Amino acid sequence: MPRFKDHYHNDVVPKLLKEFGYKNVNQVPRISKVTLNMGLGEAIQNPKILESASAELTAISGQKAVITKARRSIAAFKLREGNAIGVTVTLRRDRMHFFLDKLLNIVLPRVRDFRGVSPKAFDGRGNYTLGLKEHIIFPEVDYDKIDKIKGLNITIVTTAKTDDEARFLLAELGMPFRKSGQAH
Repeated sequence: MPRFKDHYHNDVVPKLLKEFGYKNVNQVPRISKVTLNMGLGEAIQNPKILESASAELTAISGQKAVITKARRSIAAFKLREGNAIGVTVTLRRDRMHFFLDKLLNIVLPRVRDFRGVSPKAFDGRGNYTLGLKEHIIFPEVDYDKIDKIKGLNITIVTTAKTDDEARFLLAELGMPFRKSGQAH
């Protein structure tokens, strides 16, 4: 069992039961999946970027990345429907727990001048999205083989009904939220 999952069951669930007064353990919010996404608009001109991004995202997540295609044409961006424009990975169960453990304990502390993540990046339904400007902060990425530094979006999908429940859940799991008075 991943230590992150063990921490959730032994430490976080009792705190959530007490804080929100759930009557049943099954009502307690949990993380259902984590989605990693790289949008690569420049892949229209340079298809090799897509291959390298796919390999890097596969190394970061430990699961094969899927290439995403444009759903509709946009003339201003010279984009046609069906063009490959990004890569994505959806993690569930143990892989998700291992990734979150790595993200919170190894990757985020490596960010230069890190003051915490925004506590406002919830969508209103208990899901949290974190944007990273550089994917090279992950230890699996070989810095010497990087052709271009790419951004990465990480979406944490929870079963929480409200943002407050999800914020409490993620804070108890170790998400380093910024204090409300600090600027980003």
